[in-house]
Amino acid sequence: MAVNRTPVLKKCRALGIEPAVLGYDKKSNRQPHNAGRKVSEYGLQLREKQKAKFIYGVLEKPFRNYYDKADMMKGMTGENLMVLLESRLDNVVFRMGFARTRKEARQVVGHKHVLVNGKQVNVPSYLIKAGDVIEIRESAKSLNRYKEIVEVTGGRLTPEWMDVDIDALKGTIKNLPTREQIDVPVNEMLIVELYSK
Repeated sequence: MAVNRTPVLKKCRALGIEPAVLGYDKKSNRQPHNAGRKVSEYGLQLREKQKAKFIYGVLEKPFRNYYDKADMMKGMTGENLMVLLESRLDNVVFRMGFARTRKEARQVVGHKHVLVNGKQVNVPSYLIKAGDVIEIRESAKSLNRYKEIVEVTGGRLTPEWMDVDIDALKGTIKNLPTREQIDVPVNEMLIVELYSK
């Protein structure tokens, strides 16, 4: 399986993202080497695509598949793409506060700790639907790991499109998010422009 091993802060600097978006509480004071350099239109579009891929931890081929799927759906392609990325199971586990970062959420899902509607799901890219109930498996709830995670993520704001009981490590998806409810610093229109060339 392909894995992006670039140091997180270095990549955040290069793409101009705050590490807090990814769940990291570190800060980087150094400026990227290309600061102040003029970027072409194509360069801007490519950077937005790389931002979205990096934030959600998706590689090129699956990202392209999400774009094609979003293009076939009703409505704006860019908004559909962001909703699809936001409704991935690993992202939902992160948003519910059951993991500190999306990478950790992916690991939690991969280790078979997550139940969707009572069934074990270990595919991070599984797309959740409105009404789905996501919870941590009973045998995993007692692990020290989740006590530590809840201490860190307990103060994190839960998006309004989900109901979460952090003590029971359980949450319900009220409805799929709209673009206004997704607080990711990505201009999806530039991604659409890039792919529609």
